Amino acid sequence: MTRMDAKSKQNHVHSVFESIAPKYDMMNDIISFRRHKAWRKFTMRKMNVKSGETSLDLCCGTCDWTIALAEASGTGRTVGLDFSAGMLAVGREKVKQKGLDKQIELVQGNAMELPFADDTFDYVTIGFGLRNVPDYAKVLSEMHRVVKPGGQVVCLEMSKPGWQPFKAIYYFYFKKLMPLLGKLVASKYEQYRWLPESLTDFPDLPRLAEMFGEAGLQEVRAYPLAGGVAALHMGKKGNERA
Repeated sequence: MTRMDAKSKQNHVHSVFESIAPKYDMMNDIISFRRHKAWRKFTMRKMNVKSGETSLDLCCGTCDWTIALAEASGTGRTVGLDFSAGMLAVGREKVKQKGLDKQIELVQGNAMELPFADDTFDYVTIGFGLRNVPDYAKVLSEMHRVVKPGGQVVCLEMSKPGWQPFKAIYYFYFKKLMPLLGKLVASKYEQYRWLPESLTDFPDLPRLAEMFGEAGLQEVRAYPLAGGVAALHMGKKGNERA
């Protein structure tokens, strides 16, 4: 697929996730060897969410991270936002099964135009979703806007390992084998081709850390995970208004 404009990317990504929603969780386990669960647990330890704190989880998908945030905060308001109705439908069932439907609010919306006031949440997170949006900087700016002064913006995302020969092995798996797994398990070859393509123009770990700073975030920390296959970025909003 050739490089697409913002609107085309938005429409394409929407169709991809609507299509793969029913088997999204199973495929995540398979293609990451279940490592995505460990990466999220590591992230939650770093965040150290306190009882009563509020969270917004962007590109929340089927709500695994949204649920983890709600469980960590106890009574704190937790909102999950995604543009895919299909993904939210799967997530909504999981939220109900956990008995968290009174605490968690799910919103269908655009991560580049958040329907929330400035300085609303203690945490704003995005997990494996930033590379899918048309404008990375705009999403980071919006995350900075709606997080409270002193609050944290957190991004857990695929990244680009730099060490050879691991880099070559990783890209062979990511670009060649993973779409075949998608075809075999979920009957979705073209949709799983999108995942490696979405990483092509995505910033590497140092550049994304710079973008956090450019969005106005402070005390930016970046952690490579699994040899650079994924990365965690965290930054705080200053106490002065942006």
